[in-house]
This record gives sequence, structure tokens and C-alpha cells, in this order.
Amino acid sequence: MVKYILISISAGVLFGVMDGIINANPYARKLFEAYKPITKAKINAPVGMIIDLIYGFVMAGLFLVIYTGLPGETGLLKGLSFAGIAWFFRVVMSVASSFVMYNIPIKTLLYSLLSGLGEMLILGILFGFTLKP
Repeated sequence: MVKYILISISAGVLFGVMDGIINANPYARKLFEAYKPITKAKINAPVGMIIDLIYGFVMAGLFLVIYTGLPGETGLLKGLSFAGIAWFFRVVMSVASSFVMYNIPIKTLLYSLLSGLGEMLILGILFGFTLKP
């Protein structure tokens, strides 16, 4: 249980750090100008960090619950499989919806797809190397 808590906190902190790097770099800021009309003027960083910590606990817990059903013989392969599933449900579906509903440049959507894939792969690798039921 202690290992689960530590890995969940680590995943949540990683979420926060990666989200900051992915969304606040100069290239991303230029790409995300399409969202400017609906973007908040000030981000509530403490609330964002709490949400990212919750995500870390939920994702680590889900990984453990579905561990035996994930494809792959090793923890790493299971982590990568989980990353693919998480990427699809968290990123791909969101980007597809944005493509259909909003006038967002394709470059922005591709950036979101690729950066989201990187984020999920890092978390999947973390879970695969450290968590087992």
C-alpha cells in the first residue's frame, strides 16, 4: 500500500510537471492561441496540482485493477499497453471531439496527440516498472 501511495504521488507530480512543460513552452503557447477566447487569464496552480495528484492515484489504481488483463508478459509491456489505452481515452477522444466541434488548427491537434502520447508513455513506463498487484 505504501508503494502504491508513493507511486501515485509520483505520477501526480509527473502529471503536473509534464502538463506545465507541454502547455507553457513557447511553441505550445503559440499553438494554443486558438483557445485564447476561452482561456482563463490566471491559472489556479494549487487546484491544478490537486487534480493531477488525484489523476495519479486513479491511474495507478486502474493499472493495478486491470494489470492481469493487460497484454504483455512483463511489467514494462503491461505499462506500455496501459499507456496506449489511457492515451486513447484521455487524449485521442478529446482531440477527435475538438476536431469535430471547434475551429482548432491541425498543428495544435497533432501537438496535443503527440505530447499526450509522450505523457502517457512516461506514466505507463513508471507504472510498469514499479507496480504489480
